[in-house]
Amino acid sequence: MSFMDAREHGSKIGGAGVASAQHEAIDRRERLRRLALETIDLAKDPYFMRNHLGSYECKLCLTIHGNEGNYLAHTQGKRHQQNLAKRAAREAAENPGALPAAKKARPAPRKTVKIGRPGYRVTKQFDHDTRQRSLLFQVDYPEIEDGCKPRHRFMSSYEQKVEAWDKKYQYVMFAAEPYEVISFKVPNAEVDKRGDDKYFSHWEPDKKVYTLQVYFKNGPAPSRADAAAPVGGTGGYAVPASNLPPPPPPGALPPQFAPPPV
Repeated sequence: MSFMDAREHGSKIGGAGVASAQHEAIDRRERLRRLALETIDLAKDPYFMRNHLGSYECKLCLTIHGNEGNYLAHTQGKRHQQNLAKRAAREAAENPGALPAAKKARPAPRKTVKIGRPGYRVTKQFDHDTRQRSLLFQVDYPEIEDGCKPRHRFMSSYEQKVEAWDKKYQYVMFAAEPYEVISFKVPNAEVDKRGDDKYFSHWEPDKKVYTLQVYFKNGPAPSRADAAAPVGGTGGYAVPASNLPPPPPPGALPPQFAPPPV
């Protein structure tokens, strides 16, 4: 502390000095900022926003702040608190019958002891009328919890972390307590949900069997260029065997292509 500062504060050189009201306010804001940094989660603040310049904005008060601590100190200030009270009063006046929204608690994940994987049967099917392929899953849950019904869902290859990503495949997952979740790797084709006879699921509580049938839509028809693609090895084209002409007699072939004598 300099001699002039010490004289203004009324203390000796080297002493702590008497803090003015301005210094007390600065110290109070700094303490509030540190406390807010430890206790407040900015990810849950609906008025906190980071702009394209790297600064922080308060969408309620329309103010700009250089860092998170400055913004948190602003949230503890008089202006922000008054604007919060005004908004709450305005919302209460607009919706007089509405109750204040309670904070929705996130349900904690269940911690049950798993008893292993369920038994299953997978049947591959082919519909000759529609030329569609389908899969029939039958999963046994003999020890399923009372009042529990199995569930299933489709999962993309990019959601799982067990195998390498492959966009050609997707997964069908089955879950029921207290069994482990099982999944099946199926082609990544569009599921045909037209009609109840193609895509359906059924839980039979007496036999404790969960059934799921999935039909896959047919892919696009091959183009003319694809249909006439050359077959490797001979340079010819793929022709159905029923349309092949009969072989010519040996005398009609050139000498270099004639079969050897028997």
